[in-house]
Amino acid sequence: MNEHQVMALAAMCQVAKQVQKIAQYGSSNDYELEKLLTSIVQTSPDSPSDVYQGTENLRDGYKILLDQLSAGEKKDVEIVKYVGGLMQLESALSAKASSLAELGKSIDDIKRRLDHFAITDDTVITALADIYSKVLSPLGHRIQVYGKPDLLKQQLVQHKIRALLLAGIRSAVLWRQMGGKRRHFFFAKRRIIAIAKNHI
Repeated sequence: MNEHQVMALAAMCQVAKQVQKIAQYGSSNDYELEKLLTSIVQTSPDSPSDVYQGTENLRDGYKILLDQLSAGEKKDVEIVKYVGGLMQLESALSAKASSLAELGKSIDDIKRRLDHFAITDDTVITALADIYSKVLSPLGHRIQVYGKPDLLKQQLVQHKIRALLLAGIRSAVLWRQMGGKRRHFFFAKRRIIAIAKNHI
């Protein structure tokens, strides 16, 4: 288990927490949203941590990760389900070359939009959500989102959640690229905890 694998895990936890907040309360912190969505367009980083502009932007994610690995009451089953769902969906994506190619092309289109709009602009969030719907949803591993039904019916809430899930897939891709495997949760738990503690 290495620093970069734990960083990708922390990022997925941070995404999961934001999805949870939007699904339950309908609002999001734009600064938090910007940090996570920006990772989607970091497709050729000089180092893995550049995907998030440094690990300090993931401090909340490291804390959430620690909570999930502890035996205490801070453990959140929803967060665990979201992270597991992201990994499962990314696995289906990585097995399908045509979907990967379509995803890459779509993200390049988003980069061009960013010459004119902020990544948190509603039009960009809608475009990111559209990528998730068109490229990832057809892969068949649907991520169940838990929240208030009246909020989940709102279009902007749906778009923000899908855009965040796309950011989660970006981190799941990084997790796999860095050699992350599901078995690490069982066999490298102490190592994950030790690394995460260094970042909070």
